[in-house]
Amino acid sequence: MTLKEILIELENYGDEAIKKIYMNHGAKEPLYGVRIQDMKKIVKKVKKNHELSLELYATGNSDAMYLAGLIADENKISKSDLNKWVKGATNHGISEYTVAWVAAESKYGYKLGLQWIESSNELVATAGWSTLSNYAAITPDDKLDLKIYNKLLNRVEKNIHKAPNRVRYTMNGFVIAVGSYIIDLTEKASQVAEKIGKVSVNVGGTSCKVPIAVDHIRKVKEKDKLGKKRKMARC
Repeated sequence: MTLKEILIELENYGDEAIKKIYMNHGAKEPLYGVRIQDMKKIVKKVKKNHELSLELYATGNSDAMYLAGLIADENKISKSDLNKWVKGATNHGISEYTVAWVAAESKYGYKLGLQWIESSNELVATAGWSTLSNYAAITPDDKLDLKIYNKLLNRVEKNIHKAPNRVRYTMNGFVIAVGSYIIDLTEKASQVAEKIGKVSVNVGGTSCKVPIAVDHIRKVKEKDKLGKKRKMARC
C-alpha cells in the first residue's frame, strides 16, 4: 500500500466519537479517530515497513503517527529517526507509546531514554521515562545496568512530585516497571513506591486514573509474574 492509500483507508475508518475520546486524551488535529483494532487491519497488509512508517509519521496526522509506530522496523530505524520522532510528537500518546515502544525495541533505546529524560520539553522527557520502562520490560536483567536503574529510582523518589504533569505519570510508571520486571530491584522499587504514595496527575477530561505503584507491584507479585519479561514493547 502507498501512503495515499493508507491515509484514505484511515479516513474511512474514522469515527467522530472515537476522535472525541482521543482528543480528550490529548490527541491533536489532524486526526480521523481510528480504533486501534482497525489500524491493525492495515498492519496485517503492510507488515513492518521502515520507509512507509517514516512517511506516515511525517504527515503529522495523529492516527497516521500511531500507525507508523505499529509498522516501524526497529532494526532499520536510526537514532536520527527516533530523535526526529520524539521532537515531532504532538501529544503524550505519541511520545509515551509510539515513540517509546519503537525506541525501546531498537538498539538505541537505553541511551536515548537516558538522554530524553534530561529534556526540559515535557513530551521528550515522558518519552524518555517510558522508553526506559519498556526497555526494562523486554530486556534480560543480566543485560541491564542495575546501578543506573537504582539511581533512577532514587531520582524519581526525590523529584516526582515536583516534576511536570505527564513526567509524573511516566515516572510513576517507571517505578511500576522496575518493580515488576527487574527482580533484583523489586524490593527497592516497592520501597520507593511506598514513599511516593499517590501521584497527582491532571488527566484532562478523562476517567483515567494514575496507578498506585505499590499496589500495582504487589498485585504482580500475587499473580507470580514478577520478572516475567514481555516479548516486545508494542501492543
